Amino acid sequence: MEEDTIIIDEKNKKPLISEDLCSGCGICTNRCPFGAISVINLPEALDNPVHRYGQNSFELFSLPTIREGAVTGILGPNGIGKSTILRILSGELIPNLGNFDEETKNWDEIIKHFKGSELQQYFKNLSNNDIKTVHKSQMVDQLPKFVKGNVNNLLSGLDEIGNFDEIINDLSLKNVLEREIKNLSGGELQRVAIAAACLRDADFYYFDEPTSWLDVSQRLNAVKVIRDLAESGKSVVVIEHDLASLDAMSDYVHVLYGEAGGYGVVSGMKGVRVGINAYINGFLKEENVRIRKNPIEFSIRPPTAEAEGETLSSYTDIEKDFKGFSLKCEGGKIYHDEIVTAFGSNGIGKTTFAKILAEKEKADIGKVDEKVEIAYKGQYLDNDFEGSVQDFLYTYAPSYGSNIFKSEILKPFSLEELLDKDLKDLSGGELQRLFVAVTLSSDADLYVFDEPTAFLDVEQRLIAGRTIRKIVESRNAAALIIDHDIVFIDYISDRAMVFYGEPGLEGHATKPTDLETAMNKFLKDLKITFRRDKETKRPRVNKFDSYLDREQKASNQYYYLKDN
Repeated sequence: MEEDTIIIDEKNKKPLISEDLCSGCGICTNRCPFGAISVINLPEALDNPVHRYGQNSFELFSLPTIREGAVTGILGPNGIGKSTILRILSGELIPNLGNFDEETKNWDEIIKHFKGSELQQYFKNLSNNDIKTVHKSQMVDQLPKFVKGNVNNLLSGLDEIGNFDEIINDLSLKNVLEREIKNLSGGELQRVAIAAACLRDADFYYFDEPTSWLDVSQRLNAVKVIRDLAESGKSVVVIEHDLASLDAMSDYVHVLYGEAGGYGVVSGMKGVRVGINAYINGFLKEENVRIRKNPIEFSIRPPTAEAEGETLSSYTDIEKDFKGFSLKCEGGKIYHDEIVTAFGSNGIGKTTFAKILAEKEKADIGKVDEKVEIAYKGQYLDNDFEGSVQDFLYTYAPSYGSNIFKSEILKPFSLEELLDKDLKDLSGGELQRLFVAVTLSSDADLYVFDEPTAFLDVEQRLIAGRTIRKIVESRNAAALIIDHDIVFIDYISDRAMVFYGEPGLEGHATKPTDLETAMNKFLKDLKITFRRDKETKRPRVNKFDSYLDREQKASNQYYYLKDN
């Protein structure tokens, strides 16, 4: 027809595909030598996007419902519009209703678009400044760039509700009040950001991933302060990837589905249990949409008998002293073909133990008996490498280029789409997937992962778990994983270690034991109980002092009742 389907945008110097002329045949995707073109076919029912970032760019369909006096959870993969939703609802981004070429929409058009829905009145109030919103963003690690001074000055200056002492106590921030913002760890910054949001007097509160960098105890404290907001009559919306925390804090859930980087759709509002189970099962009944081929399955593994495993590595009682902190670990064994998880509070020695096992740190007393080949992924991800992801893989992934690497590592971690991106341009989740993949590419006897689920969405966490297990069992190896996500720990563990003590002062570690015994000890110290969902078998937090909570505590079964 002599019409240009692909042209060069003179302003941005990038190719643009005419969406009116493109028939979605897929010829260009096959012929493009760089794999730079992909075609996504939208479901026919989708029409009238809420917001679109540009031609050939991401578009968002629909928004969640907000309930007064309730916490609404948003659950879905990365890159599917969750953070965009919070920016729109908080008033930071005025939606363009799909007309990206026009100037910013005025509020009258937005209000008219949502006529007949609850959001019509919401946007009317927002445009007239009749309501106040607070948005705790995802990137709390950027806080020191914009906020100076110490924690006490920051939080006391934001206190609009006179609840300073209670919030500080609930989030265990008393010990960091005199610290400078720039000197805080990721977990401390997260708790400060949550406190800053909760101390302000608003009508609507929006939290983007409030449990990142927090240990289990801190996550449950964050759940409490967010629940307190809703119970005081406020409206709260939370994006969260930790299913146990999302379950504990939310009254309702919206599931997001679509194509990462392409489009996102918000499901109808569901009860929290129904919504999370629908996500796990991969099928949204009311929408008649399948979001995953197969359901995620949780299995209850029988305890590993001490005498049955074939020992891969063992270590004696280990002690390590630093200035102001000491660690003591009970001697234990790690078996072939097993995954051992390690959990406990932040600052209690988990990373130190992993480094001793990986010979990155030397113990003062004790030793690792069997010398085995170890592949180690640390807690912090360094993106100072100059070059692309493909260059990084060629440099650090020994098996990169092989068919096994492609099928068992590259594909599950969705790294093909990242190969031409510079390492410094990767998001936290992309960087995490890359580093876990590189660690698994090594031909090792023991794989040590320190917080491999940080920045990953629910699906990516469970894919990482399946991939790690497959690699470990195919190589007759073992893995030690440090993590805080109870659902992930339950999904992947054969045995577990509990770290306990006084964070920052002294830490103690049990030897690896069966998951039920380890979890019972850990949860008993926290004074909380878990049950299993009858449909999906996933762990769920019991409400404090509920009938089941009291029953399990009386039976000394904090993880779950054996007949549950």
